[in-house]
Amino acid sequence: SAVLFSLFPGTDVGVTGGSANKESAAAVTHVTAQPLLLTSEPWNLLVTQTPAKEKAKEGQTVVLNCHLNSPQRPSLTNLMVKWYKEDEKGQMDLLEKNVTVLPNNSRVFMSGDLSQGDVSLIILNVTTSDHGIYFCEVTLPDGKVVTGDGTKLRIRRALGLFGIEESIGTIIGVVAAGIGGIVVLIIVLTPQLRKCILCMRQESHR
Repeated sequence: SAVLFSLFPGTDVGVTGGSANKESAAAVTHVTAQPLLLTSEPWNLLVTQTPAKEKAKEGQTVVLNCHLNSPQRPSLTNLMVKWYKEDEKGQMDLLEKNVTVLPNNSRVFMSGDLSQGDVSLIILNVTTSDHGIYFCEVTLPDGKVVTGDGTKLRIRRALGLFGIEESIGTIIGVVAAGIGGIVVLIIVLTPQLRKCILCMRQESHR
């Protein structure tokens, strides 16, 4: 009777006999638990992206965190992960079925351990064109799709040479303005100088 009762989940197994009966009841319960787990309610997967906003400077490496968590704790290795970006140009897929889909691009790839629920995205050597909102999307084996809330990435332009060029341009502008002012003064003062020179010559002749 212990074996029959154990086939129905939630029913107490009335085993009062020896250890042999307890072991057989546990074995049957273990065997029947597998199909019951597979036919249970759909997965309740939580996709968490952090932080909501991220800033980076041109040339830096950026990690966009995305973690998966499920109360059922199933195997996560069968999940299909997709990353895509939205900006003013629309939507662009970056990664599908756990691998990058960008042609000739080795800057973007998935990092972390999928079996541990870590499906973070790494972007190497970011440029200003990498700005946008990044979404982590996971497809479950039953076809259900779960998407994170997104991470907004802003890229700051690196000063570097660009900043130096700006500074040089400003200095040249100031110097040019100064030289221009001196030239104007010379032009204005030239008639006065000529008069003074003539005066001096006349004085010397006297």
